[in-house]
Amino acid sequence: MKRKTKVKIARLARHVPILREMQALRNESALRLVMQAAFVGGCTGGVIGVFRLLYDHGNARIVEALRHSPGGLSTALAVFGTLVVLAFVVGQLVRREPLISGSGIPQMELALAGQLPFPWLRIVVAKFAGTLLSLSGGLSVGREGPSIQMGGAVGAGFDALWRPGGEERLLTENPYVVAGAVAGLAAAFGAPVAGVLFAFEEMRCPRVPSLIVIACTAAIGAHIMVFGVFGMGRILPFASFVTPALADFWIVAAQVLFFGVLGVMYNHTLLWLHDVEARQTLIPDHWRALPPLLFAGLAALFLPLLVGGGENLIIFVGEKPVAIGALVLLLVLKYLFAQYSTVAAIPGGLLMPILCLGALWGRTWAELGVAVFSPAGMLSPDIAQPWVLFGMVAYFAATVRAPLTGIALVTEMSGAYTCLPGSLLAGYVAAAVANGLRCPPIYDSLKARIRL
Repeated sequence: MKRKTKVKIARLARHVPILREMQALRNESALRLVMQAAFVGGCTGGVIGVFRLLYDHGNARIVEALRHSPGGLSTALAVFGTLVVLAFVVGQLVRREPLISGSGIPQMELALAGQLPFPWLRIVVAKFAGTLLSLSGGLSVGREGPSIQMGGAVGAGFDALWRPGGEERLLTENPYVVAGAVAGLAAAFGAPVAGVLFAFEEMRCPRVPSLIVIACTAAIGAHIMVFGVFGMGRILPFASFVTPALADFWIVAAQVLFFGVLGVMYNHTLLWLHDVEARQTLIPDHWRALPPLLFAGLAALFLPLLVGGGENLIIFVGEKPVAIGALVLLLVLKYLFAQYSTVAAIPGGLLMPILCLGALWGRTWAELGVAVFSPAGMLSPDIAQPWVLFGMVAYFAATVRAPLTGIALVTEMSGAYTCLPGSLLAGYVAAAVANGLRCPPIYDSLKARIRL
């Protein structure tokens, strides 16, 4: 009887997908997969931890030097001379390894689909250096896309070690590259859940037990490395934010309907600017980083809040009272700066600038709502903070079209778990609006513009 039962179970497993996948997972040795994924995640966390450490300390020294500089012509010459050198070095890095330009996420997704080569060692070294220089130069780019690409490259390196004789082109849905990409996002933002969701929502990896186990283990390994070894905490100090009353959720719904349209506008203007910049012949390819770097120098001297990916600006609009006029000025300048930094073939991500613009839009929306409804007693004047988070989630969901990832990312970055119901509403409504307007996700559009 026992033998007959085992035969029946085996036959059933061949026809039921989840049972078949679980059997495949057992055949692949779950323990081996877990150990390898943890190792990839830990090593990726180490690489991204060093990157964050160098950037944080380097940025602090740059800010301190500018603060104590004598000012005048000598300071301006030193700042802009350094930026010219940075533009030259970054241009040479991109010329020697074109796969590091931009965020790197589209290139990695194409490599996982077997459509691009993936020279992992050159990508790790060049992306690390290029992104560090871009961020140190004050460009409005993020570290998350580069961290994902560097993590994927670390995974590809271990794949080459564990699968000797492998070609430069990756196996489709390579599990070690997926593990590295997940770990890269988890380490960059301190958001392991968002890293796992990114693999299955944005990268569209098949949701099979083996990849789920690998992704979760790699995210945990990276999280332990970044938090336990490097001691890096939450990026945004918003854990005390309180969700608005249920009666005010109609304002959230109205906000995210509008933000879905704003996200579509962002995608259209970014792609238009990308095409215009790619067609221009005035600036040589190896000097394309120079104009946004010079703008970063002006911003560092006159409006430092604009410099960088946007973490400091998000914290500023989340914690400080800001007039509507100042918000509009910051929003316009950051929008233009972020878009030009993104399209200039510079190593750097676009997720943090997107989150920053969402925070600015959210705070502007909140201030307008308070100005209109507070006199009538319909809205409390001290509830602007949660709308910063809802703006970040909605703008991310509308542009990237990965609402679950955006919700988890903003929640883990901020620690504002009480705002989760509003974030769920914001993410899904904004994504639905953008889908209804038939605007492709931004990474899909950027992938279509890469020459294979």
